[in-house]
Amino acid sequence: MRSGIHPVSRPVVFRDRAAGFQFLTRSTVESEHTVEWEDGTTYPVVDVEISSASHPFYTGTSRVVDTAGRVERFERRYGRTAPVRN
Repeated sequence: MRSGIHPVSRPVVFRDRAAGFQFLTRSTVESEHTVEWEDGTTYPVVDVEISSASHPFYTGTSRVVDTAGRVERFERRYGRTAPVRN
C-alpha cells in the first residue's frame, strides 16, 4: 500500500442525544468536540440523529405514515394528469 494516502483511523465516540446512547468505535471522521469516556480518556465526539437505540427497526416501535394524505396533497398541488396514450 502507498503511504500517506489513507485517512487516519482513531477511536471516536458517537452520541445519540435523543436516546441518551453513546458508543466508542474507530472512525476516520473529524470532530472539534470532545467527551470524557467511561475509562477517563478524552475522545472526539460526533452527535448523530439516529442510532440503533432510536431507530424504529431496532427498537420495535413504528411510526404511522400517512401515504394517502401525501398522495392527495401531491394531487392538489400539481393536479392530476391524464395518462399518456400512444
